[in-house]
Amino acid sequence: MTDAHAWDAGDLARRLAENAEAVCRHYLSTGRRHGNYWLVGDVHNTPGRSLYVRLHGGPDGRGAAGRWTDASTGAFGDLLDIIRDCLGLLDFRDVADEARRFLSLPQPAPRLASDRGRSHAFGHDAAPQASGTADSARRLWAMSRPIAGTLAEIWLHHRDLTRLTDLPSLRFHPDCYYRADADSPPETWPAMIAAVTDLDGTLTGMHRTWLAADGRGKAPVEHPRRALGGLLGHAVRFGVASDVLAAGEGIETVLSLRQVLPDLPLAACLSSAHLAAMVFPSMLRRLYVLRDDDPAGDHAVATLVARTQEAGIECLVLSPRLADFNDDLRYLGRGAMRAILHPQLAPQDVARFLHPVTH
Repeated sequence: MTDAHAWDAGDLARRLAENAEAVCRHYLSTGRRHGNYWLVGDVHNTPGRSLYVRLHGGPDGRGAAGRWTDASTGAFGDLLDIIRDCLGLLDFRDVADEARRFLSLPQPAPRLASDRGRSHAFGHDAAPQASGTADSARRLWAMSRPIAGTLAEIWLHHRDLTRLTDLPSLRFHPDCYYRADADSPPETWPAMIAAVTDLDGTLTGMHRTWLAADGRGKAPVEHPRRALGGLLGHAVRFGVASDVLAAGEGIETVLSLRQVLPDLPLAACLSSAHLAAMVFPSMLRRLYVLRDDDPAGDHAVATLVARTQEAGIECLVLSPRLADFNDDLRYLGRGAMRAILHPQLAPQDVARFLHPVTH
């Protein structure tokens, strides 16, 4: 096998699809087979049934063996994407190397200096690297920089988020790897990088928002937001939680509260399912849940109400006037945000957290 042939993503994807069930049993080991499908929670091997992989193609040989869809997010791809996201690999060459190892195929020749240059263009060192998702997240975090003066800052300003000091959980990467689907070549876009951490502050994963070239919108790609690493129970955190915490789904939604509640600790759990499964800090006595105005958001709220009641934690739901609190901020303004939140806060938290609107 030549080096050029070893780099052929289509050939690797086909070979993996021919061994789809073995791939699933190895990389998605918490799932199980149901008929012609392998069911699992997500690409990170979380237990569940949202993601399904087709194990065999149609009778004409042109079916979708190896293709998968995550019903909860709409994400889809082939088994190369499963390997990439399950192991947290950032460079396509690392994905190809891992696929060849699994398939017992010959490895390509060692990288030359010119290869190292191309690898660096994707923001990656050419030295051998660990393939675990936490290691990959740490590498991406180390290669990113603070958001001040970057397109990430422009993006947040474009969402009317201007209280951006002391946000150590957000960084910026100018050339973050992106691959839309199995048939698309890898590309790079600037991205806002968010650290996902546990209650002790240990980094467990990363969230990426790919941005347009001017920072005033998301990149024109099919899935401009993706997570990497361990999310379950964890969050992107703004401030240190003590007895009171507010938690929601999206980063921009959560940061919208910071415009009028700058001292309130916040947690962005990145999806309704992960919001419902968040781990409570040991000192927590009151949890504010930011409700997104959709069925998934309602389900997360109902789950958290039941869980907090069982744990002896007061749970108060904060509801936006529009679809979410970032819409309230952008279209109604800070004064309206303050008025919307005031009656929904516990009386003792109004004086403690709700600051007057300044212009």
